[in-house]
Amino acid sequence: MKVSCLQENLSRGLAIVGRAVSLRSVLPVLHNILLATDQSQLKLSATDLSTSITCWIGAKTKEEGATTVPARLLVDFVNSLPPEQIDLELVTRTQTLHLKCARTEANIKVIDAQEFPLIPTAIEDRKITLQPEALRQMIEQVTFAAATDESRPILTGVLADFQEAKLTLAAADGFRLSVRSAPLSEPVPEPMKVIIPARALQELGRVAAEEGEPVEMTIPSARNQVLFHLAGGALGGPIEVVSQLIEGNFPDYKQIIPTSYNTRTVVDTKEFLRAAKIALLFARDAANIVRLQMAPGEEEPGSLTLAATAAEVGDNVGQIDATIEGQAMEIAFNGRYLIDILNVIDSAQVALETSTPSSPGVFRPVGDEDFVHVIMPMHISR
Repeated sequence: MKVSCLQENLSRGLAIVGRAVSLRSVLPVLHNILLATDQSQLKLSATDLSTSITCWIGAKTKEEGATTVPARLLVDFVNSLPPEQIDLELVTRTQTLHLKCARTEANIKVIDAQEFPLIPTAIEDRKITLQPEALRQMIEQVTFAAATDESRPILTGVLADFQEAKLTLAAADGFRLSVRSAPLSEPVPEPMKVIIPARALQELGRVAAEEGEPVEMTIPSARNQVLFHLAGGALGGPIEVVSQLIEGNFPDYKQIIPTSYNTRTVVDTKEFLRAAKIALLFARDAANIVRLQMAPGEEEPGSLTLAATAAEVGDNVGQIDATIEGQAMEIAFNGRYLIDILNVIDSAQVALETSTPSSPGVFRPVGDEDFVHVIMPMHISR
């Protein structure tokens, strides 16, 4: 293998695929990134056997070939080089990759590309087209609610529910639920539900950050994996994210969302977020418990009061104006969960629907019917 490319392109390509490198595997090759020539491009791939990311960057190929290079060393070395052309040459006799950029040279020990796992590439199955901006927002508003505890694998995933011309993403960790819907550019031939690991979707959201073209999603007929294809833009080649699907039945998220409420509180999103962040400073030492008191106003605006108390630290009370429909109410939530949801609401105002101190609270952006978030309350002693 003998190939040349720009330091800037190689650095960006390595940043894209590097997050898929396995950190815990006992297989040494999974700690490596695959470099392979592909006509006038250089293909970079990394995988942890669950999620794989591949991208192509513009390059000049003098000799075809492929190898795998230790990810951490390669990334750190390339990032340290000046923004000039990098020449890469595989020396098969010594199994080393020779790199040269300006007045800097290095030889890095490699592992044969034959040992690297085979990563599926785009197939000509029916593709589902997703708009990048809507997809990024859906991922941001849903994946944070997925469980990180591997004891219930199904909850570490995000349900993707395709119904006619609509896609709904749902994630839950047993304490909260996030559901976001968006229209599809064309209807799916049949209803379909798959569970995608939340981490894979978060990586997709990251690599799609600068994507302007529609993202193509393919689910092979075997339904054991999903493939996302991105145009790639400035890199000079496409990007592909492949993930194994999680098998099992996701909880019926529609049953979890309350259909009625006794109190509806509408507040300014930024003010609510600021008050929640202050309350959490005091709640951190008291199981993150933040109390919310809704007081309807008769002639003047109502108010929402956030309070937190920690015996060892002190206490805090913050009050913000609110439009309250229904009766006065007191309920407690995990302050971190409050901040998580308020951070991903784009609308100026948010509505909180509550029924009793022991019933779930429902958060809805005002003016957006496509997003709903449910948080289980915390027990507060009287």
